[in-house]
Amino acid sequence: MMEIMTLVLLLLVLTVSAISADEEPFIGVNIGTELSDMPHPTQVVSLLKAQQLRNVRLYNADRGMLLALANTGIRVAITVPNDQLLGIGQSNSTAANWVSQNVVAHYPATNITTICVGSEVLTSMPNVAPVLLNALKYIQSALVASNLDRQIKVSTPIASSLILDSFPPSQAFFNRTWNPVLVPMLKFLQSTGSYFMLNVYPYFDYMQSNGVIPLDYALFKPLPANKEAVDANTLLHYTNVFDAMIDAAYFAMADLNITNVPVLVTESGWPSKGDSNEPDATTDNANTYNSNLIRHVLKKTGTPKHPGMAISTYIYELYNEDMKAGPLSEKNWGLFDAEGKPVYILRLTDSGSVLTNDTTNQTYCSAKEGADAKMLQAALDWACGPGKVDCAPLLQGQACYEPDTVSAHATYAFDTYYHQMGKTPGSCDFNGVATITTTSPSHGSCIFPGSSDRNGSLLNGTIPAMDSKSSGASDKFVYSNAFSMVKTLMGALWIVVVL
Repeated sequence: MMEIMTLVLLLLVLTVSAISADEEPFIGVNIGTELSDMPHPTQVVSLLKAQQLRNVRLYNADRGMLLALANTGIRVAITVPNDQLLGIGQSNSTAANWVSQNVVAHYPATNITTICVGSEVLTSMPNVAPVLLNALKYIQSALVASNLDRQIKVSTPIASSLILDSFPPSQAFFNRTWNPVLVPMLKFLQSTGSYFMLNVYPYFDYMQSNGVIPLDYALFKPLPANKEAVDANTLLHYTNVFDAMIDAAYFAMADLNITNVPVLVTESGWPSKGDSNEPDATTDNANTYNSNLIRHVLKKTGTPKHPGMAISTYIYELYNEDMKAGPLSEKNWGLFDAEGKPVYILRLTDSGSVLTNDTTNQTYCSAKEGADAKMLQAALDWACGPGKVDCAPLLQGQACYEPDTVSAHATYAFDTYYHQMGKTPGSCDFNGVATITTTSPSHGSCIFPGSSDRNGSLLNGTIPAMDSKSSGASDKFVYSNAFSMVKTLMGALWIVVVL
């Protein structure tokens, strides 16, 4: 009996693996619109192009966005909003009309690949659950009628909270209250060759675990072997929450006798800011999570249950949404602000061509906002002295004299040194008072190195971590033999005085 069970499990693994083993994984982004100053669709598309983002998910089927995305080749997932599901789930003709207006009218100029029918319907709008399957079927029928069913997949994103007893993953099962909906829905996805769409948020799992889940385990940080979580039933080792949740979904589907529907992660991310009771919603943690997630997905690592299998993922989200209700963290999941400026520079070495994997011509070194003035002055003195930066443009009457502040002058000196050093890791640190930015600090006739031909393009980064502890980073600058720069009364000369 044990050998038969082993053989069955092996066949299950091979069946699922065969579905997507040959597929190349992708990273996409969700585009929310709850911004007080939402960028114009053409601006959104310009940002996507600059970032080499080839997959996006919209929470609607906005005509302006679909027109702006036309002829770009960007793969687009559109959404039937939850408030339209009742009508579509109760009327085949309403579904056909929706597909006609939002898909047929734009395809193939706009590369629509996926239709998300609602979002987390079972947990957010349970009253719509009875018609969810019909909505899926009616949308699919409309695609068949338009001969688009092979080009466009139909599914519905599910919240991971629907999976109970998720660790160890082998014991996971769906909330059985929803089995009357889930079983036929999964069979529909199976018969149409579609995906099981899952929203995966290790941040919430970590927050709700009351310390049981280590932060490093949630952030994909390397763990020693004795700290890895082990599924006692399968002896599989889990090094991160994300993989455990994906495998829990596969085991939960297997519990319902569905074994060949691949998982597509429709949302995952980490907030960069939170309220006082959300201490781990930080820029650094958001950067760490999303950078590690992107690498994990694009390297086709797979999961312990399905190694090497593509787990394509849409990051939540492109923009911070300042109009979102709820805690502060709800407004701060974005990679960019409304102006297209990156919230942080992703650390994406060896990640392939996503989020501009080469930003060597678009990064600058700037004085940190709020940095100690004395430390800035010391760093400025060093750059204009031993650092061999030509600080002549900072003299009174020269192009970069104004604004005459320590911060502005330090930024010029820092950025010049950074470029002189070839933007090597550690060359923008200056004892912690400098930071990498993707916004050009040039202004007026004061043109900073590397700015003249880029016009301050706002690109998120994929440079290595720039802290001084990074491997291969330069030693921190030490000022025990510091130089002090003193202006003459006329401001015409810089005099170097050895302390």
